[in-house]
Amino acid sequence: MLQALGLSTDATDVYQAMLDHPGHGVDQLAEVCGLTPSLVHECLGELGDLMLVRASSEHPGQMRAVDPDVGLADIVARQEADLAARQADLAASRAAVTRMLADRVQYRSTHGERLLGMDAIQNRLERLCHAAHTEIVGVQPGIQSADDLDAGREHDLAALARGVSMRSLFQELARRHAHIADYGCTLLRHGGEVRTAPTIPQRMVVVDRTHALVPIDPADNRKGALHVTEPGIVSALLELFEQAWTTAVPLGTTRPDDPQDGLTDHERELLRLLGTGLTDEAAGQRLGLTDRTIRRQVASIMERLGASSRFEAGTKAAQRGWL
Repeated sequence: MLQALGLSTDATDVYQAMLDHPGHGVDQLAEVCGLTPSLVHECLGELGDLMLVRASSEHPGQMRAVDPDVGLADIVARQEADLAARQADLAASRAAVTRMLADRVQYRSTHGERLLGMDAIQNRLERLCHAAHTEIVGVQPGIQSADDLDAGREHDLAALARGVSMRSLFQELARRHAHIADYGCTLLRHGGEVRTAPTIPQRMVVVDRTHALVPIDPADNRKGALHVTEPGIVSALLELFEQAWTTAVPLGTTRPDDPQDGLTDHERELLRLLGTGLTDEAAGQRLGLTDRTIRRQVASIMERLGASSRFEAGTKAAQRGWL
């Protein structure tokens, strides 16, 4: 029982023996407690630190046990005082944290907060997913690494388990990568929705239609992100997402090539992008392909159309109703 007050088991036994046998010396206490004299001396030192023993006036050179009504009550009173001090420190710490959070909120821009580095982005995504109540929508252009997907898997599944709806839009090219397809199928099994399209908007995550994360630099999302809460900006991002979502294809279904026009959806989108004046590099970034792959696909299309130039290929494709 006295261990809760900071006494060891041996010191408790020695204290009890001293109460029962007031005149016993160290050797006698050792015999009663089944301890060595040196260990009894250590216990007396422990009892002295807690002010449970004092020098005996009746037996010089020996110690006497302080009555429990006094000694133990003093220990409890000291522990209560220590607890009150710790509670005061805790209250002061809580107030300091509250002030710090308030200062951070005041510091943030009305248009958004810049999050620099992947750790800052991941921390904010985790916090937003944990606090989500109704909906999470996301756009993931390009090819995500397995590590990037695994970093958010646990939080995505936890949100789905709470009944939060989740819609994820990937680039069509992602279907060819097993780790992305597996991640998408995992979301589907837990109630999420996943679609793909040849070209999709910039990377974004929108939570509960009130918070949005977009990259500071769309060409390199690892540079940082902007956490946006401005209603007008969030609404515009959602509108962009909905437009892309409407024409995207659900994961698990395929969109077969049309043998009558000889173009895949991917090739049709490539011609459309090049027709707007985009360079091979820019079109490749939109489609998640390298310049070399773009050139190879364009050459294949020109060969099928019997065209000697890209302009002629676009004209012939339009004449045949392929675009």
